[in-house]
Amino acid sequence: MKCFTSSALVAAALLLGGCSAFKFNHVHEWKNDESAANSERKPAEPVATMISPMTDKRETLMATGYAVISIQNHRLPAQQRLLAIRASKLDAYRALTEQVYGQQLDANTTVADMTVMSDTFRARVEGVIYGAVLVSITPVGDDTYETTMSLDRSLVNDLRSLYVAHLTSKRR
Repeated sequence: MKCFTSSALVAAALLLGGCSAFKFNHVHEWKNDESAANSERKPAEPVATMISPMTDKRETLMATGYAVISIQNHRLPAQQRLLAIRASKLDAYRALTEQVYGQQLDANTTVADMTVMSDTFRARVEGVIYGAVLVSITPVGDDTYETTMSLDRSLVNDLRSLYVAHLTSKRR
């Protein structure tokens, strides 16, 4: 028994001592001492992160909105088409707002007796969009309109700053 205990301690010391020969830079990356020393001498290069906004990677944000003509609340077909165009434009604005500010999601799940009893999701988008350019309004099929809008990336930071200022003044 004494031999087993001392063998286990020696094995643990060797295993733990072997770990100190490497410098861990990330959960899935490691370098030996020589390559770690070389990387410490070089200036750190910017690394793309998962947090960086998608808007920083594109010059222009594009968004498309859709609306069905026949479900518009009017009896005249011409007025239904106009309402569908308006609804598809608002849907495109909503899609731009999602890209600039993101979406707030609320989810609730109720479980009883290890069975999902209810599962609900709510999404909310809030923000200010200005400077968007109407690219096209196109009929799709016989009963749908598609509206495409674009927003220059240079406006996105202005929009975010304006929105934050609005929120802080609203809370006062």
